Amino acid sequence: MVPFLEEMLVKHEKYLDRHRVMVFYYKIACMYFGSGDNGNTIAYLNRIINQKDDLRTDLQCYSRLLHLIAHYELGNFDLLEYLIKSVYRYMAKMENISKVEQAMLDFLKTAFQYDSVTIKPEFEKLLHKLKKYQNNRLESRAFAYLDVISWLESKIYNKNVQDVIREKYLKERRK
Repeated sequence: MVPFLEEMLVKHEKYLDRHRVMVFYYKIACMYFGSGDNGNTIAYLNRIINQKDDLRTDLQCYSRLLHLIAHYELGNFDLLEYLIKSVYRYMAKMENISKVEQAMLDFLKTAFQYDSVTIKPEFEKLLHKLKKYQNNRLESRAFAYLDVISWLESKIYNKNVQDVIREKYLKERRK
């Protein structure tokens, strides 16, 4: 479906503003992330991150966070150290970092220091911490843009992110 969307974005570009195109790119990146294709996730997020203007700073922030997670997933730990500093600087300029965003950045700053055995309890700690904020209306934006809970559950239960999301959807649908 992505090649078709790309074609439609080009075909109708004179009718679309940059904001709408950025939202498409973010959603495409999220689809790739859910399917485990972190290379394409990063490619689409770079289209947002490399924008020259300050359009949609909220989308820019979440693009940067997802970008960090995708690099973590790929094992790009050397690059991750640099990127975390860059994201911290960007978010500090915004002067509006949420508790969820802060927790994610703090976690990613140290996550690559753990091996595959010792990281699981760290994922569980972060999941427990973030679940406290799930029903907090001041933190709801973070969960709307980035399903970090499903990502953490996928890491804890050794499942694909898309499978975790699908299971949640089917469970909710049965209610």
